Amino acid sequence: MFLPQEIIRKKRDNLELEAADISRFVQGITDNSISEAQIAALTMAIFLNGMSRDECVALTLSMRDSGKVMDWTSLDLPGPIIDKHSTGGVGDTVSLMLGPMFAACGGYNPMISGRGLGHTGGTLDKLGSIPGYNPFPTPEQLSKAVREAGTAIIGQTGDLAPADRRIYAARDVTATVESIPLITASILSKKLAAGLDALVMDVKVGSGAFMPTPELSRDLAESIVAVGTGAGLNISALLTDMSQSLAPCAGNALEVRCALDYLTGVARPERLHGVVMALCTEGLLAGKLAETREEAEEMLRKGLDSGAAAERFSRMVSILGGPGDLLEHPDKHLASAPVVHDVPVPDDGYIAAFDTRALGFAVVALGGGRLRSDQEIDPAVGLTDICELGAPVKKGDLLLRVHARSEEACHSVLPMIYEAVQISPDPSATKDLIQGRVVGK
Repeated sequence: MFLPQEIIRKKRDNLELEAADISRFVQGITDNSISEAQIAALTMAIFLNGMSRDECVALTLSMRDSGKVMDWTSLDLPGPIIDKHSTGGVGDTVSLMLGPMFAACGGYNPMISGRGLGHTGGTLDKLGSIPGYNPFPTPEQLSKAVREAGTAIIGQTGDLAPADRRIYAARDVTATVESIPLITASILSKKLAAGLDALVMDVKVGSGAFMPTPELSRDLAESIVAVGTGAGLNISALLTDMSQSLAPCAGNALEVRCALDYLTGVARPERLHGVVMALCTEGLLAGKLAETREEAEEMLRKGLDSGAAAERFSRMVSILGGPGDLLEHPDKHLASAPVVHDVPVPDDGYIAAFDTRALGFAVVALGGGRLRSDQEIDPAVGLTDICELGAPVKKGDLLLRVHARSEEACHSVLPMIYEAVQISPDPSATKDLIQGRVVGK
């Protein structure tokens, strides 16, 4: 006889759970025969005692199987299904370029993305600034986008890993969000439900990262790669710097414009380009589309320079309801803020540090993000022309530009911005862009 309290007791006492017990518990979460109190008790026991790799694999697969698992075999695609997941960051527009770049190199990328909460923007919010773009297409539209554009960035539907929603709701109100096994299972269950062949993880490190320390970021990367490998996925992870905004901008329509400029070759900011190329290279290797890094990088350069990646993005937007001329006429379609204010550097010296999380919250305060899931966002507002760490500056130089709905909103965030930046009289060492790589064993 299955007794949920016995599963809770075993984990409370730091005993290893059997895969069958985990599966039955998750089934009870899905069919509502397990109560919120029991979910909360188990998540707290996991938070305190952790999980072995085998336990976490069992939890991940059970959560994946709690709902629909996508199957792309009927499309008879001639390439692998490749995806990427980021732990979130400020100015992180990578997903908007990565899918089209994979597609231009022979891969297929049905990317299930989310909306932003806290200090980080969500990919769906960025795409939501494109008029008409539908992140919840019909099955026929989704199949058409994946088959013809090679990429489709969509939202999570209710039938994908539904157990995760109840588990996360319990974690959110019981101080167990920060559990690495539970974070791992939450991320991977949804990615595995997308029917992937390969996955590359982007785990952020620094003042704008989800995890508070570099050590915990590495622990999370190692957990995700170990569990993903145990679940049969070709997976690797990169630890990337989030001690400053990845792109020189933050805000939904502003980041879409940055992505369009990147894909069309108008501008490819160095830090953003470095992370995009590194993650795309990992994906091509994991998907076995390239045998060496040099081959992968050459394929990606050709995909960008030929315009193939930009064309894939344009095709995806058009199939999913957006304007067909977005690449040619972005200003016609993307919202712009009525107030643009230059923020000057307060002192001579060097940009020594950013509180990147605080910059993210400045965008939220302007209306470009949400602290609650039911908040509406303004696609036009945000920050651009953000100075880079280590840059020599003089008093009065441009620190960044604020794009706001009103002068009042603009001036309300200036104290947050000035508190978020440190100016030093002496130059300081900058962080490596790629701070580590984790592969399966």
